[in-house]
Amino acid sequence: MSLPHAILTALLEKPSSGLELTRRFDRSIGYFWSATHQQIYRELGKLEAEGLIRALPAEQPARGQKKAYEVLPAGREELARWTAASQDPKPHRDALLLRLRAAAVVGTEGLEDDLRRHRELHARQLETYREIERRDFPPGMGGVEDRLRHLVLRAGIDLETFWTQWLDHALAEFAEMSEGQGRGREG
Repeated sequence: MSLPHAILTALLEKPSSGLELTRRFDRSIGYFWSATHQQIYRELGKLEAEGLIRALPAEQPARGQKKAYEVLPAGREELARWTAASQDPKPHRDALLLRLRAAAVVGTEGLEDDLRRHRELHARQLETYREIERRDFPPGMGGVEDRLRHLVLRAGIDLETFWTQWLDHALAEFAEMSEGQGRGREG
């Protein structure tokens, strides 16, 4: 249910065409709520059919012109309702953690290299988030909108920090296990 709300949020921040919206998802919202371009366009159609958004009138009608959308009062009300509603946290699902559990019974072949790859990916994402923070949230920003957006970014920074630290720990465990196996064979 959250993709329509992510789209409503983005359109309330700035009326946009489907293409502009997909680009904004790629640069910001998609960091914490991903969606394919096809999903976004399909959802725009549904939101329009439900009367939550509307296509803005074109200044000059032209064939194949991008439609820009804005949120209607019913869309704002739906977003406010959803924002105020209580939701339980979702259980965390991560294939890497499941693969580690499976490795306990089938062996760790190839897993250490993938842990290193994951660590690099998380480190890159962390640096991207930190760069966004330096660029978009200088010290002393005080507006409510900016503070809330910064909180979302801080969640990303904290999560990526967690993953890089946890992966460092996991890789240290793998190194220790390898050393222990080597000593066990020698003795």
